[in-house]
Amino acid sequence: MLTKGDDFPLHQTPEPIAYSGTDRNFYDRYFFNGYAPDGSDFFAAAFGIYPHLNVADAHFCFIKDGVQHSLHASRELNMERLDLTCGPIAIRVEEPLRQLSISVEGEGIKAEITFTGRAFPIEEPRFIHRIGPRTFMDYTRLTQNGHYTGWVEIDGVRTVLKPGTAGTRDRSWGVRPVGASDTQPHGHGVVPQFFWQWTPINLPSRSVFFHINADAHGAPWNTRAVIAPDGAGYDGFTETPSAKLDAPLQPGTLWPAGGELVIGGGDDALKLTFEPLQRFQMRGLGYTSPKWGHGLYHGVLEVEREDIVLADVDPKQMDNFHVQIVSRVTTSAGEVGTGVFEQLIFGAYAPLGLG
Repeated sequence: MLTKGDDFPLHQTPEPIAYSGTDRNFYDRYFFNGYAPDGSDFFAAAFGIYPHLNVADAHFCFIKDGVQHSLHASRELNMERLDLTCGPIAIRVEEPLRQLSISVEGEGIKAEITFTGRAFPIEEPRFIHRIGPRTFMDYTRLTQNGHYTGWVEIDGVRTVLKPGTAGTRDRSWGVRPVGASDTQPHGHGVVPQFFWQWTPINLPSRSVFFHINADAHGAPWNTRAVIAPDGAGYDGFTETPSAKLDAPLQPGTLWPAGGELVIGGGDDALKLTFEPLQRFQMRGLGYTSPKWGHGLYHGVLEVEREDIVLADVDPKQMDNFHVQIVSRVTTSAGEVGTGVFEQLIFGAYAPLGLG
């Protein structure tokens, strides 16, 4: 099956672009979030392609007055990976690795938003994780902070993005659990567990990135901290694995209640303190959503709006575990910025007393 991508020098295997190796869980994905300097007017978008499931899906969310307005869409991919439109949501790559745009129009939700990167994207360490003998994930991700311009409209009420609106976008591709779940048991004594924290931060003249995946005992299996000055090229970053994030949980939840990130050590250590401003439920983008989970088949095209009253969300319900907490971030160098604190915990994690 030949597709438009085959006329570009993008091949990684002897196969046409429509085929991505042999793993049915291969995916290729865009993610965006943004917020005003005071943490208000939070929005997020995602677009995923699942070549071996023949599915594309997309989501857009906007928080206003305590309600998370979410738009979901899914369609058959038809093996064409260069079509970045899914029903009412579209992504455009205006300038690779620097500028992208998002368009939305459907179910009373509209948006026209443009992202422009602050520095060259960072390439994070390859994520490889197994549960027992089974590969759970194997993927690469690039991450980039930037500024946004544009507007969002909910039911006829338009919000123009405030000056200084910033956020993060990422691109990841590889293998993750997608589509219908695997019902094959893992075997005796194998207990699934997952711990994830990610804190992309926009400071006045630089960006800070930290993430950690850790096992049940707290030992990291993938972690990195990066400081990226505005305008930095691919070799203009400062990076270190020497970073630690201390963050208690909000009572009765698996959501972070702020925290302190320390990068480096001694007199040169950079300390960043997180003050929560508002919460975003990642199921609005399909993460852990029972209906709109990534790669699930919904037919030729299906579109649905979901309005989530954030005060009514049950934190003990599994599809609400995954959150981003929009936060004011203050550094020991006297900087004040804004970022998100993303967290997802399944199963045991000894440092937080989770057994």
